[in-house]
Amino acid sequence: MKQLSSRHHPLVATCRSLARGRAGGDDRVLLDGIHLLADAVRAGLALDTVAFTPRLRATDEGGRLLSELSGHAAEVVEVSDKVMAAMSPVSTPSGVVAIASRPHSSLAGVFARAPQLVVIALDVQEPGNVGAIVRASEAGGATGVVFCGACADPFGWKAIRGSMGSALRFPVATGVSVRETLAGARERAVRILATLPRGGQAPRGLDLRQPTAFVLGGEGPGLSEAVLEVTDARVSIPMRPPVESLNVAVAAALLVYEAARQREPV
Repeated sequence: MKQLSSRHHPLVATCRSLARGRAGGDDRVLLDGIHLLADAVRAGLALDTVAFTPRLRATDEGGRLLSELSGHAAEVVEVSDKVMAAMSPVSTPSGVVAIASRPHSSLAGVFARAPQLVVIALDVQEPGNVGAIVRASEAGGATGVVFCGACADPFGWKAIRGSMGSALRFPVATGVSVRETLAGARERAVRILATLPRGGQAPRGLDLRQPTAFVLGGEGPGLSEAVLEVTDARVSIPMRPPVESLNVAVAAALLVYEAARQREPV
């Protein structure tokens, strides 16, 4: 196993660059933590490089993961704690980082499984919220998520971490316009429901067993009137005063779980 001891090695610079975000069309992602790396292996992502510290390598989990990686083409290197601190984007490094291929992202994949239950997020800028939306959508039985407009990258390290690995295996589309996304829903006869804090129908009063897409706006401004006008109906989650709105990821989770409840076999 190759050993790296310099913080000035090109691999360190690559990890730092990926941590800052996608640039120049780079189709790789940065993973931090043994559980995310294990999720990536199970999801079949192509791994470029994996860096371990001796400390993590000596653990049972680290040893098992190294055994799994023996059948992959990834380059596995050992680095000191100081080098790991320079490579890892988190304040307390876990002891392993990896560079992997970016998960496949397509609108067709999100709408592939019927009856569709899709979350469409528009201008959600906080990576933690983006990750939480993906995690809640997978957990609640949605068929996919689309991120449009000025959303944070769902495959950035913070969002992947927030999704707890869901973004590595769950159908997620990004880089498509809201117009294209809504057109894709209509082509497949998917009912489009706009979410807003007040004035819409309660989720329990809607038939969510049919193919459905929820459109959620970003933190603060929500959805524009232009988007609201081209949806089929408006939905609002009941809230007791003085609360005026819910976190967008919480709202997504509540809507997906209500749809899942309605879709349960009688």
